[in-house]
Amino acid sequence: MIRYFKELTRISYCSTTIVLIVLVLTACSNSKSEETFFPDFSFEMIDGNHVRFTNGSSGEYDLLHWDFGNGESKSTRNKTEQLVAYYHEAGDYDVTLTVTGMDHSTKSVTKSIQISQTDFTVAFNTIVDEANPNYITLENTSERSVDSYKWLYRYKQIENKDTILAYFPYSGTYNIELQVMKDGKTYSSIQTVTISDNDPDYFSKLNLVWADDFDGDVVNSGNWTFETGATGWGNNELQNYTNGSNAKVQDGILTITAKKLNDNKAAGSYTSTRIISSGKKEFTYGRMEIRAKLPSGTGIWPAIWMLGSNIGNVGWPACGEIDIMEYVGYQPNTVHATVHTPAGYGSNGSGSSKTLQTAEEEFHVYGLFWTEKEMVFYTDSIDNVTYRYVPSNKTDDNWPFNKPQFFILNVAVGGNWGGAQGIDNSIFPQSMQIDYVRVYQE
Repeated sequence: MIRYFKELTRISYCSTTIVLIVLVLTACSNSKSEETFFPDFSFEMIDGNHVRFTNGSSGEYDLLHWDFGNGESKSTRNKTEQLVAYYHEAGDYDVTLTVTGMDHSTKSVTKSIQISQTDFTVAFNTIVDEANPNYITLENTSERSVDSYKWLYRYKQIENKDTILAYFPYSGTYNIELQVMKDGKTYSSIQTVTISDNDPDYFSKLNLVWADDFDGDVVNSGNWTFETGATGWGNNELQNYTNGSNAKVQDGILTITAKKLNDNKAAGSYTSTRIISSGKKEFTYGRMEIRAKLPSGTGIWPAIWMLGSNIGNVGWPACGEIDIMEYVGYQPNTVHATVHTPAGYGSNGSGSSKTLQTAEEEFHVYGLFWTEKEMVFYTDSIDNVTYRYVPSNKTDDNWPFNKPQFFILNVAVGGNWGGAQGIDNSIFPQSMQIDYVRVYQE
């Protein structure tokens, strides 16, 4: 028993010794890990605006990340590479080298450099027109010998003009950026301006930039393409869109006619026309006005609408859909305006309707006033609003409308909405007549 106790004591003592040794070794290992690398670098002036940097870090490490303090940075595993940074304007700059160790820990060192001469500056003045406070004159005051430059504000880009008159129709705070390009690199200056009031005359200031008044005797192929087929068009529609045989241009009017081929009320039982301006006439923002007279009867579904030009890349509804006017014949004298986005589409689209007693008997203007702030749908006058779409916080989900859209004019038969109360075969043929399509922009 005594011998057994002595053996246990010896084993316990040895175990304690081993644990202490392990703890010491671990502490030494951690201490060594913390001290295995030290960031450092040196620099030398090449000329008044170029500086060469040389890594001087020691120890074992994996990655170098340089922040040159001029808006440029670089990550590299090349420990001996000498890097040259360009500073176009005189001043003091903080340069930071961050080193990542083999255990993913990081250490940094920062040094200041002084640039004594200016190669060029990026600067501009903003001058508010006191008589017209929605206009601001922008003057490029940069000292420069550069390749090119451009202004960026709102959704506009204006290149290589020293002085421009910038227009801000809505109240709010805006960034104005002047970008200067030199030797393949871009340098910029940004200023903020505040516009206190909306321009009450914005709507009337827009200029006619494109129109199709249908003055010829055929559909203008420079403006429109016929989409064809009896594919249901995503809505279980029954018409077959033909390559022009259901469209006529005469006396300044485009007439799109839906015709009945048989009484089967099946896919292909009807023919009609659908024309699109995709790839030919596409627009971002503006005042779109289409003067039209609508067909009538249960089962008919004419539409004047727009789709995002990027639909081939992002699909629907991510491209955005703007239904300027839709009409279903079983709801006579009621016109609809709707917006479809990833945030709400199909039966969950955002929209409204309006009574228009002579929609089938007379021509009316179906309008869209589309700006970076909102969409206003109206009939005949901007004062006669059908629907106003104004997301307070615009995102890609609720506002994919900062990109070009193209027009679509068509008359469908049946479908999920148009045929919701069946089709009256006695109504055919039925036509939508279009006097013009016009686009006004700044």
